[in-house]
Amino acid sequence: MSTTLNVAVLTVSDTRTRESDTSGAYLEEALVAAGHVIADRQIVIDDVYQLRAIVSRWIADPKVEVILTTGGTGFSGRDSTPEALSPLFDKTIDGFGEVFRALSLVEIGSSTVQSRALAGMSNGTVIFCMPGSTGACRTAWEGVLKDQLDSEHRPCNFVGVLRGH
Repeated sequence: MSTTLNVAVLTVSDTRTRESDTSGAYLEEALVAAGHVIADRQIVIDDVYQLRAIVSRWIADPKVEVILTTGGTGFSGRDSTPEALSPLFDKTIDGFGEVFRALSLVEIGSSTVQSRALAGMSNGTVIFCMPGSTGACRTAWEGVLKDQLDSEHRPCNFVGVLRGH
């Protein structure tokens, strides 16, 4: 049995509501199906300071081990997730964005260069930031997150890092 993690999900959008948030809903369903607990799920407008406030609160909460964000990672309009959250990282997880874009290349071609998916560690909390489309969340979950949040995945996974193994 894989280790259960406490995960917070944040949708970054100026227009989505709980009813129209298919990406957040997908992540929540995938996490629960994998045996994880949803510590919190929120929607926030694409504002650097509101994003930082919510994520900082979760980083400071010892019960939240993983934060997944969806949205705000592109180049259009108010997209500001990387600018908001990367200053909070103690360490970056460069491989997440690299692998996500490699997987995404197969699905959407060269448009993947416009993805600024990123990840990092803060205060013992792992944070993965992915694009806002449900397809992108599925790609990230199936291609990276499902295994990296599974304590049985070898040769390594983030559960060992989070739980000090």
